[in-house]
Amino acid sequence: MTAQQVDANTLTALVADATAAPSLHNAQPWRFRYLSAEGVLRLHADVSRALPRTDPDGRGLHVGCGAALLNLRVAAAAAGWTPVVRLLPDPADPTLLAEVALDTTGPPDQALAGLYPAIPRRHSSRHPFSERPIPADLQDRMREAADAEGAQLVFPGAWHVQELLELVQDAEGREALDPALRAETAHWTRTGPPGASPASDGIPVEAFGPSRYGPATPVRDFAAGHTVPGRGSAVFEKLPHIALLGTGHDGPADWLRAGQALERVLLTATAGGLVASMVSQTLGWPELRWVTRDPSSGMAQVQMVIRLGYGPVGHPSPRRPVNEVLDVVPGAVRPH
Repeated sequence: MTAQQVDANTLTALVADATAAPSLHNAQPWRFRYLSAEGVLRLHADVSRALPRTDPDGRGLHVGCGAALLNLRVAAAAAGWTPVVRLLPDPADPTLLAEVALDTTGPPDQALAGLYPAIPRRHSSRHPFSERPIPADLQDRMREAADAEGAQLVFPGAWHVQELLELVQDAEGREALDPALRAETAHWTRTGPPGASPASDGIPVEAFGPSRYGPATPVRDFAAGHTVPGRGSAVFEKLPHIALLGTGHDGPADWLRAGQALERVLLTATAGGLVASMVSQTLGWPELRWVTRDPSSGMAQVQMVIRLGYGPVGHPSPRRPVNEVLDVVPGAVRPH
């Protein structure tokens, strides 16, 4: 394996693509450090952006950083590189989540490179989706995407989806009774008029979607009871298309693999014309997370619940500029 330095413009573009990944409450809990003398890009957890009440064990933080790592791999492959990844390379530093060397000797992964156009198009959609079924071949491609990253994707049956909707209601009731959790969510919620907030993180009001009317839905309402001028209401699908993403074990390396699998599934779904939103309400409560499993699948640990379907594309959420998330350690990066 021969790692090679990259120029400043390429490095900036790779990190910008990486940070287009989803994260819990769009907290963007990542930092990148480029060791230019070695040609190695390191991914660190930014623990200042952790959500200790919502995500006490850091599972969601790792999943978000894993999604950013997958985007980085896709962007590198599309640029003709072969990224070589080491997860958790330093046991003495748990914030160092991955090292990526850009190999110049092997052929790029064409399956990853083919997902590159979906990166800027993927946005969480909190709008109603149609009842149109997802074709079996697209479901198969999403399952294969998860499997390629060492995870499992399952589409549970209607009875379990209905149970999941009830579990989401249970989780939301618990959240409503937890002032610290509500305050943490409010911290990452931008409820001012559209376009008025200069924030480069969190969930903007434009991305809330309509308020729900009628049957239970797994879509999180970030308005949390606040009135949002001009926001309408809508009836959501009665039986949403739900996918469970899981792993065999439940440690930091598994969470990072789950994040990569999640983003690979989402990019595959986007390329196939689907939109998606995350259903994380039940996963913050251990007893609810356990029963979120589909017992017919043998899935050990649910890492994400994904709502998929055909519907309006979600509004983009803001991203921090690259110069806020990337440090370069000299020997200098070559000029473009």
